[in-house]
Amino acid sequence: MAYLLQVDFQMDGPFGEEMAEAFAELATSITEEPGFKWKIWTENPEAGEAGGIYLFETKESAETYIDMHAKRLGGFGINTVNAKIFAINPALTDITKGPVSLPASIPYM
Repeated sequence: MAYLLQVDFQMDGPFGEEMAEAFAELATSITEEPGFKWKIWTENPEAGEAGGIYLFETKESAETYIDMHAKRLGGFGINTVNAKIFAINPALTDITKGPVSLPASIPYM
């Protein structure tokens, strides 16, 4: 079963194209994390928030990643990181065309 990791935190910027340029190397490194499948980057400049939605192969790989990522963000002065891990309901996700390549036959946990 695959797991989603939802992360958000307060950030003053950069956002948009500046964020894409500033974090391109970081984005590349994320793709090399164990169990990582994909990430959707999120930003809300008006609220001063950033984060992402990640897909990991296992709950353990998502937990390992968030532990490492929270420490990395702490190095940038971001000390409060909100993170939640969710199991995916593959049958309903398939109906609503979620971007998760899972057969509907995987049982819901």
